[in-house]
Amino acid sequence: MGQRTTVATTFSSAVRESVGSSLAAVDAELARRYPGDAGARQPVHTVYVPADAFTAGTVREWGDRALAALDEHAPDAEAFAAVLGLPGGLAGPVYERVRAKLEREPVEDLRIDFEDGYGPRPDAEEDAAAARAARLVSKAYADGTAAPYMGVRVKCMEAAVRDRGIRTLDVFLTGLMEAGGLPDGLMLTLPKVTYPEQVVAMARLAGEFETAHGLAEGRIRFEIQIETTQAILGADGRATVARLIDAGAGRVTALHYGTFDYSAACGVGAAHQAPDHPVADHAKAVMQVAAAGTGVRLSDGSTNVLPVGTTVRVHEAWRLHHGLVRRSLARAYYQGWDIHPGHLPTRYAAVYAYYREGLERAAARLVAYTERAGGDVLDEPATARALSGHLLRGLDCGAVDTAEVTGLTGLDRGGLERLAGRLAVPGV
Repeated sequence: MGQRTTVATTFSSAVRESVGSSLAAVDAELARRYPGDAGARQPVHTVYVPADAFTAGTVREWGDRALAALDEHAPDAEAFAAVLGLPGGLAGPVYERVRAKLEREPVEDLRIDFEDGYGPRPDAEEDAAAARAARLVSKAYADGTAAPYMGVRVKCMEAAVRDRGIRTLDVFLTGLMEAGGLPDGLMLTLPKVTYPEQVVAMARLAGEFETAHGLAEGRIRFEIQIETTQAILGADGRATVARLIDAGAGRVTALHYGTFDYSAACGVGAAHQAPDHPVADHAKAVMQVAAAGTGVRLSDGSTNVLPVGTTVRVHEAWRLHHGLVRRSLARAYYQGWDIHPGHLPTRYAAVYAYYREGLERAAARLVAYTERAGGDVLDEPATARALSGHLLRGLDCGAVDTAEVTGLTGLDRGGLERLAGRLAVPGV
């Protein structure tokens, strides 16, 4: 006991050192391109509001309208569970948490839209709207009424609207700086990307703004919307998404799938444009593989079937939306778009049920892994990362509580983050 066993080896230290030297560049490249999860909270959705419709009360208004929809069309847990097919044991906890979420934090991520939802306007009008958006966002963060993440979607880098998009971005960012600085939850979205050079241009604008205002390099980051066929497969037959991420030089935070533009570009008829269409699944699978390990996150698109009208119609729309959100979650798309306040109850119901129904099983597997206790499933480190990441996402959105998770796993948040391999990246 305590004595080190001597074993025979063949490779000399010089050989090992030579191999290490030969792979040093690869090691550096892997670390640069695949840093892993950023470590920050990922919102479960993004709400898009046209710039001319955005007000200081938008976030609270969405929550109030969602609560009113519940009151009218599913006034209690039993009724809501019956609509969505929730198991009896989840009905009460999910309904209570959904209502609490809508009262406390109805919107996790809000994008003020200057693109399709806003359309072409006179320059003076869009200038004023961009400046107004900056003032309202800055004030919302100052007085505590902001969503955790907020920002703008500007017009794309195509020639016809490029200058207008750049100017709107400039007016908005400059307005934020004049009002006190860029908020930590700032999100910027670049739509309709087709070529990596457009991402390079957006990264250049971010860098120019940082230099002009004395900001740290890399402070301004942005999302890319995947809504053109060229973003998936280039004219040369090469897959494009990974090239878009690389073109951002570390500034790309997320890829958002654009349901309707992409479907239309593939020739899908309007009646069949949906997040679960085969062309959508193909695009999102390519996005998923390209983003894996890079720290770039994924967001699904939206449904345009709105929960409005009679109770029967609202229930039909709720079931559709709930099913689509559940489908996305199962495919590791933990974020999606919501375009109407009536989508919020089913967004949170689907998310909360997803994390709560697997809580005890996920916790038990994690305990078995950390304690090497065995069990009916033999998990590896990669699965432990997935299990701890699952629990962290549930904590982030309010589906589960810290006391619940700690009680089941014996791990605090720091322990879960270490197992998940999350990296703390300021400003993400």
